[in-house]
Parts: sequence; structure tokens; C-alpha cells
Amino acid sequence: MAQGSVTELSLPLPQAPDTRIYLRLSRQAKATVLSLTTATPDHVSSPRPLGSFVYALPDRSSAHQPLATTLQAHEATLEFATRLAKLLARKTQLPVYVSNSMSFETAILGGSVQEEMAAFEAIVDVVLQQLSAVDAKGNSSGQDALLPPQ
Repeated sequence: MAQGSVTELSLPLPQAPDTRIYLRLSRQAKATVLSLTTATPDHVSSPRPLGSFVYALPDRSSAHQPLATTLQAHEATLEFATRLAKLLARKTQLPVYVSNSMSFETAILGGSVQEEMAAFEAIVDVVLQQLSAVDAKGNSSGQDALLPPQ
């Protein structure tokens, strides 16, 4: 995934194999945009509500506590979007926009904390892997690294 490109992926919702998480990741020179939604085979073509839209950016005075603001709030998806935006802003040291309209209602326990955390970890792994691929390409061409050293 090169800068300015868009990657669209899907992965199974942990503990709900019939449900997929659809992810759209856009990496620009100065920001990352991530859109998330879920769908079952029965509802792939039906539109989902916007959900929450959150903007997060690294805090220059406290590297471990990014700043976040809600641009569009939907209570059922707001906390997940905010946590994800803050984590990605902290890891990439760049502004991040996250749109989230995921639903965990089809998960085995109906969206327990464990199910949400499993989905959160799966999404973070995939997104950071995609951004690391950009970093590897950028380093080989002499561009600045996108992910700071761990």
C-alpha cells in the first residue's frame, strides 16, 4: 500500500464466523483514514448507518496520550472508534480519522467485552501490518518512516 493509495480488506469477526469486518484504509502523506463496518452474508448489500466518526492526533507534549475529537457520534460505536483512532495516532504519530459502523450483535455473546477486544486486536494487527508495508517501501526509496521505532 503506497502513500495516497487505498486498501480494502475483509476479515472474519472473531467468534462470529458468518460476519465479516470490512475495512477501508487510505494512507495519505499527512493522515490516515480508516472506515469499518460489519456485514453478514444476508445483509452485504444493505446500507449501514454512518456510525461514529472520530479524529485523533498525536499530542506533542504527551506522546502516550493522543488527542481525539468526535466529529459524528453514534453511542453504540463511539468508544470503539475513539480507542482505535487514539491507538493508531499514537503508533503512527500522524492524524487519524476513523469511521466505525460495526455491529457485534451477531457475535456469540452479542458483543461482550471479550468479543469487542478480539475484533479490536484483529483490526489493529491488520492496519499496522498494512502501514508497515508502506513504511518498508518508503524506507527503501529514501522517504521518512511512517511508523516510529518500537
